[in-house]
Amino acid sequence: MEASAIIDILKPLVPGVALEPGQSVDFATIYVPADRLVETCLVLRDAPALEFKVLAEVTAADYLPREPRYEVVYHLLSISKRLRLRLKVRVPGNGSLPTVQSVWRGAGWPEREVWDMFGIVFDNHGDLRRLLMPEDWEGHPQRKDYPVQIRKATQTYEPLEVSEEEFRANIERDRVKRAH
Repeated sequence: MEASAIIDILKPLVPGVALEPGQSVDFATIYVPADRLVETCLVLRDAPALEFKVLAEVTAADYLPREPRYEVVYHLLSISKRLRLRLKVRVPGNGSLPTVQSVWRGAGWPEREVWDMFGIVFDNHGDLRRLLMPEDWEGHPQRKDYPVQIRKATQTYEPLEVSEEEFRANIERDRVKRAH
């Protein structure tokens, strides 16, 4: 199904929303305004003609110096209709988006990844903390203005060192547990 056909289904179900098709070579892409994101996602999930029940991925792209700077990208799947959809939302450099956890419960972790890497805030998320980077990391490394030649001493890693006797005792302990 093409983006224009999906937009035609959505228009009467989400009145007044400004949807626009995006260019794509693989499957339909639609741009949704940030203030209507959750409402549009609910319709995409629940409309009998669509049934996008699976949120496969949430990611982002940084288009610095363009404004709006970011695009947050949601990849959706409708198993029953055999459809895929790429939903994009433009976000300004200091902007935020509402979380879609009320639509797809599994959105929490991918939204945390996007926040961790890009610094895009998801309003009402409830658990925006580091997921991929160490807790003491400064900045968001997927931003185009992030300093590439950063020099930082590692603070959260300490090598695991055990003596040969401890290593052999651990092996023996594990072998005995498996035997029982």
